Amino acid sequence: MTPLNDRTILVSEAKAAEVSRPLRPVIGQTFDAVLFDMDGTLIDSTPAVLRSWLAWCSAYGLDPSFLDGAHGQPARDIVASLVPPEEFDAAFERIQRLEITEVGGITVLPGAAEALSAIGEYRKAIVTSCTRALAAVRITASGLVPPRVVVTADDVKRGKPDPEPFALGARRLGFEPGRCLVVEDASAGLRSAHNAGCTTLAVAGTHPAVDLCADLIITSLIELEFSATASGIHIARRASPGG
Repeated sequence: MTPLNDRTILVSEAKAAEVSRPLRPVIGQTFDAVLFDMDGTLIDSTPAVLRSWLAWCSAYGLDPSFLDGAHGQPARDIVASLVPPEEFDAAFERIQRLEITEVGGITVLPGAAEALSAIGEYRKAIVTSCTRALAAVRITASGLVPPRVVVTADDVKRGKPDPEPFALGARRLGFEPGRCLVVEDASAGLRSAHNAGCTTLAVAGTHPAVDLCADLIITSLIELEFSATASGIHIARRASPGG
């Protein structure tokens, strides 16, 4: 895949050197597989997430303002950054119970079901920062039909923004990360994908486009067509009505 031009993506993360590479084309390209984030990308769970974390913050007397920058990171990492080590187990268990029971109002985002159904079963995966149990209840609540490969926080040692989650997703499908497209809505997930070597497609909504760094940024999956071909998954702009 050749760069569109000499613009670069700059990715910074704590305790790591800055990563720079040319932007890669997405439209008109064919990828071996597509790896989707879940919350904010395929499903809208924001109301349920906020209810859960606000209740958790109230129980621990914490200011919930940290939530603004926490989207896309594993809950265990968030909790570990906020409570003393001796309180971690109980605090993590509390947020897990809250999130698993708070599933009201979770819906499938526009274009998500169509994108998944258009991609062959062996060329798609969900890569989420949720635990396995939480991912299962949110998928069920949304009514989304999941792919056979779902990578969760329980499957990795280091969550997003570390590259491990997307590298594992690609490996479980049998492909090189550099030949995969990652669809994400959060900065932590995009950093994870960049560092794994994937091409990135950001869906603005949870965060404004100006805060996202990706090879291509869209506002909804409904803008694109995902087509299964003999050589992989082809990405195209969806034709406008009457156009």
